[in-house]
Amino acid sequence: MSVIAKWDQFPAIGNCESCKSSLIAALNDAVPGQSFVAAADGLHAQSELSGKDQGTVYDVIARHRDGISHRHWAVSGMDCGSCVAKIETALSKRDGVQCVDVSMMRETVTLGLRDDSAKTRSDISTMLTKLGYPAKEKAIPGAAKSSEAACCAGDSCGSVSQTATDNAASEDTDADDKSLLRKLAPWPEAGDEIAWAAVWLVLGGLVGWLVPVTDAYAMSIASIIAALPVMRTAFRLAASGAFFSIELLMSVAVLGAVAIGESLEAGMVVLLFAIGESLEGVAAGRARSGVKSLMKLAPETARRVSASGNVFETVAPSALAPNDIVEVRPGERIPADGVLTDGAAEIDNSHLTGESVPVPSEPGDEVFAGAIVTDRPVRLRVTRAAGQTMLDRVIELVEQSEKHKAPVERFVTKFARIYTPIIMALAALTVVIPPVLFGQGWEEWIYRGLALLLIGCPCALVISTPAAVTSALARAAKIGLLVKGGAALEAIGAVRTMAFDKTGTLTEGKPKLTAMMSVGDMDEDRLLAIAAALETVTSHPLAKAVVNAAMDKKLDLPEITDARTIAGAGVEARIDGTLYRVGAAKRLDIEPAAKVADWLAAQEDAGSTAVVILRNGDVIGALALRDTARADARDALAKLNALGISPVMLTGDAERVAKRMAGELGMEYRAQLLPEDKLNVLADLRNDSARKGPIAMVGDGINDAPALKSADVGIAIGGGTDIALEAADAVAVKDRLSDVVNLVKLSRTTRRVIRENIGLALGLKAVFLVTSITGLTGLWLAVMADTGATVLVTLNSLRLLIALRNR
Repeated sequence: MSVIAKWDQFPAIGNCESCKSSLIAALNDAVPGQSFVAAADGLHAQSELSGKDQGTVYDVIARHRDGISHRHWAVSGMDCGSCVAKIETALSKRDGVQCVDVSMMRETVTLGLRDDSAKTRSDISTMLTKLGYPAKEKAIPGAAKSSEAACCAGDSCGSVSQTATDNAASEDTDADDKSLLRKLAPWPEAGDEIAWAAVWLVLGGLVGWLVPVTDAYAMSIASIIAALPVMRTAFRLAASGAFFSIELLMSVAVLGAVAIGESLEAGMVVLLFAIGESLEGVAAGRARSGVKSLMKLAPETARRVSASGNVFETVAPSALAPNDIVEVRPGERIPADGVLTDGAAEIDNSHLTGESVPVPSEPGDEVFAGAIVTDRPVRLRVTRAAGQTMLDRVIELVEQSEKHKAPVERFVTKFARIYTPIIMALAALTVVIPPVLFGQGWEEWIYRGLALLLIGCPCALVISTPAAVTSALARAAKIGLLVKGGAALEAIGAVRTMAFDKTGTLTEGKPKLTAMMSVGDMDEDRLLAIAAALETVTSHPLAKAVVNAAMDKKLDLPEITDARTIAGAGVEARIDGTLYRVGAAKRLDIEPAAKVADWLAAQEDAGSTAVVILRNGDVIGALALRDTARADARDALAKLNALGISPVMLTGDAERVAKRMAGELGMEYRAQLLPEDKLNVLADLRNDSARKGPIAMVGDGINDAPALKSADVGIAIGGGTDIALEAADAVAVKDRLSDVVNLVKLSRTTRRVIRENIGLALGLKAVFLVTSITGLTGLWLAVMADTGATVLVTLNSLRLLIALRNR
């Protein structure tokens, strides 16, 4: 399989799943007999392309890149998943719309448009506003940035600070555009529909009281006028393809109630519905507060240091570029990810790690955007540009939870699609069958049918899962846990077997040289210098330990040539034309002499990892290195066992070393594994009939990337690198195993809340379904039950925002 193009060359396509799918379909049509695949890094072809085919492929890519413009809107009024579905349905049916991405968390809509004219964009803003979701197009600074912006990626086109600035500007513009009546109104804008309904009902009641002969008509007319905003929205939604909306059900119920003379109940239905919608908006706002609080962490300005080091320039964080030097003073937030260059200070990283105590940081330490410098000024070198910081990635991951839906959420969404039509059919049967077949009164059964109709809204059911998942992911981000959506979050709670890499995961990852043995006339310093020179070609913790030992002795390392790593075995290189190798004896397929073999065995029995140094295939010495278990490893593994999870250690170490470490930690182990062997072990664990649930893999996210991707759930600890975020399904930002336990607990708590929500939603519906048919409850209680179920489900989900307080 060959790489045709990297996504970073075409970010507008690479960041949009819909655009990728469209491109793949177009390429398969344009080049028959060839198969194209959209991989994580870029576009791949199954086989090599001819010169003619290459030209065709690049023409198709260029048309897709240049033919689609991505635009963004700030949209308010989205309270639940059904709101998102209504907007997606309406926009998808518009001509010229290539892709749609709706983010309830950030209250944005992003579209890929084939027609990018000002009129088209204005029409879209008008349409969204008419549907009941006030929309304003967001300004994107710079045409280049506009062309690179992409949808279907959580609206991650800009940095946190830029987005916050855009939102603030949008709010200011909105304030200027408000009418005089709106400015004079004593209630907030969110209460407009409540006020509209209440005012007309009061007017209808007053007219009926003052002119008794008009009593019945006055309230009927008032109820219909009060319901006009709902009816208008229902009509527009139906015209856009969203037929079975709650607004349609309410409109039918109001008109039906007026028709049978229940005008007051019709009016109260409208008023209670408006109150319920307002309460849902408040609850949804609380759910969004976690992400919005993260967005506010980035400072509005940064103090960039000139090349001379004496001149400061105040700039926006979005203007910072890698390698810029920035000064941050006590009490200020760090504007971008970077590495300290001057000064030492205590830095508060609680926004990413959940640690309440500031961490001492020195030159060379990595720091993150949004952290607070607490005691003294520091300077740092920027390593990630705006839009790519850890803070940006955290927010993006939380937002993308809407894309990576949990299996239970996908099921509930499908069920909700048929639930409303079924209830409507049942309501129709309730109205028709008793009068036609049993001679019952029409008015009574129309009333009961209308009450039943109001139970048909699936809002509480639809929001039951996303509200819980969103709250859980916001809480996870707050305590230093990043999870890629609801699917991963749900799977973590179901895990019953968890595989751990040994070095750097169960151990400190900082091994030290503990013993050395030279053979023949080889000097130990010379032996160590040779080994260290070879180990400079790899970043493995054991290799670093050898290099550090040589540096501590201030040894001069010989120059090496033809250096390469031997997968799963060690490294090799030439020194003055002579071939040297360093690695495990068994992996290098050599049988050491008895004296060396005994020394290696003794070191392994003591818990050290032993390697040999070869010169032209002959052993000239051996080294022993030892890594210690993390301080929290035994306690974390014991807690996992208590949660019903069996931990298994996977390591390339010798059997004796692995057995000793596993015995200390109280876990199963698999030893002497090559990198590909770990994938096979994961497959064996998955196929073991005695093990239930998904298999998780825990590693550092760098050396274990293939295993993390291969497992049902990959968890990287001590993350923060782009590799970790790409390879794993979840990342514990802080380097501690206890966070893996917290992740499992949070997942299981979330699963329990989701079950409670679904039970609550369906339970209330079932109760009022029966009481509505039997005539025990009327329209008022039906509306209150529907609204109450949605509010209760949301409030129950918000409990997750304070989960694991005593972790």
